[in-house]
Amino acid sequence: MKKKTKIIISAIVIVIAVLGAYTVHNQSSKAHDSNQITLGTIGSDAKIWNYIAELPETKKDNIHLKVQSYTDGVALNTTTAQGKVDVNAFQSYAYLVAYNQKHQNAKLDLLGTTYLEPMGVYSKKYHKISEIPDGATIAIANNPANTSRGLKLLAKAGLITLKPNFGSLSGVNEIATNPHNFKFKEIDDTTGPRVIDDNSIAAALIGNTIAQEGNLNVLKDSLYHEQVDQSTKDNINIIVTADSSNNKEQYRKLVKLYHSKKVQDYIQKQFDGTKIEVNKPNRYLTK
Repeated sequence: MKKKTKIIISAIVIVIAVLGAYTVHNQSSKAHDSNQITLGTIGSDAKIWNYIAELPETKKDNIHLKVQSYTDGVALNTTTAQGKVDVNAFQSYAYLVAYNQKHQNAKLDLLGTTYLEPMGVYSKKYHKISEIPDGATIAIANNPANTSRGLKLLAKAGLITLKPNFGSLSGVNEIATNPHNFKFKEIDDTTGPRVIDDNSIAAALIGNTIAQEGNLNVLKDSLYHEQVDQSTKDNINIIVTADSSNNKEQYRKLVKLYHSKKVQDYIQKQFDGTKIEVNKPNRYLTK
């Protein structure tokens, strides 16, 4: 009996040890998971965030950054609102406003600013914006935020004027005067670099992320492009998370990391100055 008792006691000790080890491992895994931030992004920005993920400063902040690439902005925002992605970095402030208006029950919250990528007017047929002929067709994005942005750029160039109530989601119906009788063709943003090869298109308004994917540099290849000033603040790119997230303070560390000198030097070198840093408080956009 004594031998059996010893065997039973030994077995119990082993079970307790195994369970204890499992508990410690599980708690350790949870601790690790709590420090992991999944960030969704689109296009060339993945390079930036993968660079940030490997920085000693990121690891010093005890952040395990996992970067996921997407091709659809609405899908990425929806995934972020659902908590499947912790934060995302791809959209302008105007894009966020448009998304939140359409998704009242799944809103996203602003964490911080990153950069302005100037939108440009591109053409394969003309070398100056003044050369675009009357009655020509100009390609413009088919989502409200970028439609509005493109029309503002044309107005800034002096080609059209806009109604006084023109806003960040306004469209062609809010054009006040169109003295050159331009026609506007709505296109999927991602097709911009290919559209300028179309003989029926005189010029196209293309955001810089998409332009770069088509080997276009907004500072060198566009006929005209946005400048960084108060009038373009709605176009500043941002980092966001789910409105209901409880980890916003942790996520804001990414904003600080993004604006570090080491990261900004990397971005300047990689993107030829086309991602212009904007390090502003959130109230700069929301006031």
